[in-house]
Amino acid sequence: MVRLTLLLYSFISATLAGVLIIVVLAAGYGTTLPIIYAAVTGFAVAFPVSWIVAKKISAMR
Repeated sequence: MVRLTLLLYSFISATLAGVLIIVVLAAGYGTTLPIIYAAVTGFAVAFPVSWIVAKKISAMR
């Protein structure tokens, strides 16, 4: 399940980071620091999300 989690992490982390960056830009924060914080938050939140998704996929087997 770890391999599945890491595979999902590569997709989910990029997606979450991108979504959070778009949210920050849409909110009017166009400087560097809020964009970096949004990207780092997206990458940090993606690991537990990918772990949960991998558990759900493994349970379907």
